[in-house]
Amino acid sequence: MTRRLCSLPRQPAPSFGPGLTAERLGALLAGRRTWVNGTVLHYCFLDARSDASVIPVPGTGELRRVPWAGGEEQRQVVRQCFEEWQELGIGVTFAEVGDRHEAELRIGFQTGAGSWSAIGRDALSAGRGERTMNLGWDVTAPGERGAVLHQIGHALGMVHEHQSPFAGLLWDDEAVYAELADPPNFWDRETTFTNVLRRLDAGQAGGPLWDPQSVMTLPFGPGLVLEPEQYRGGLRPPGTPSPADKEFVLRRYPPTAAAGPAGLLPFRSVPLVLGAGEQADFAVEPPETREYTVGTFGDADTVLVVFEERDGEPRFLAGHDDGGTPDNAAVRVRLVRGRRYVVRVRLYSTWGSGETAVMCW
Repeated sequence: MTRRLCSLPRQPAPSFGPGLTAERLGALLAGRRTWVNGTVLHYCFLDARSDASVIPVPGTGELRRVPWAGGEEQRQVVRQCFEEWQELGIGVTFAEVGDRHEAELRIGFQTGAGSWSAIGRDALSAGRGERTMNLGWDVTAPGERGAVLHQIGHALGMVHEHQSPFAGLLWDDEAVYAELADPPNFWDRETTFTNVLRRLDAGQAGGPLWDPQSVMTLPFGPGLVLEPEQYRGGLRPPGTPSPADKEFVLRRYPPTAAAGPAGLLPFRSVPLVLGAGEQADFAVEPPETREYTVGTFGDADTVLVVFEERDGEPRFLAGHDDGGTPDNAAVRVRLVRGRRYVVRVRLYSTWGSGETAVMCW
């Protein structure tokens, strides 16, 4: 029996300046949806009294008004799933709030609208009255907890693992279209292509190795995958974050407590070793208001971006994550005493690792 599957809406391809190398473009794709490490992601549940939409009833052509709110049991499942991701030790934290205007993540439970989520920082482009995540069926039912963990993975910036270009999956396209056009999904061809058959760019993938056990791999029954032969009987991920999922989110969001004495402070050098395409974030709390130089030095080609945290959101101040040429980067930026800033460093190579140091003076 076909399971209900995550149905992300198709997003326009990002636009970058001309002349980018493949390495540079891949790194920009990989990092554009990532939250600043150390961010508190606030989430809220939407209200049945005011939040609803009119949608077609699948298979009937009729319309009905469906509220966005869910029951307390469903909300509790979502809270537990946020806790499960949090318990991995990642460097972002989740906090429930009652006011949607304080929430980066706004969660609805609209039946019939599918399950989906904005990917990472794409949530910031949604209006404050709009959902950034929907859970379109009863997530308290047996086996459905994985759907919630999957959507939170999207909210952290993760994409569909089965669409990785490194998966090497050869689909029976027409069989996939036919399967997902039937109940319970009722998908049109564009939705199926967007969520299953379209291969992601290498820079968008979770890593150079495919993980069929990832919570971001959707489950599929037999007869849809032609190759490799071992998956002709279907894809059956367990529905929980895999070891590779944990490695991925810890690489994106290293534990902030671990930064401790290595956290970036004015006049202090922070040595680090980054793998290809990896990034690291450091907090800056300047002791005085003035212009500072923030830079990286070493044998690695890096770029550097400085953000200011305002109202819980990062705002770009200065840096080189704009299509320029990666190098040992440095910027001059005015920092204000009492405010918190984040410096993001990314290695823009596609091979090996590089040693560098971050300084602020």
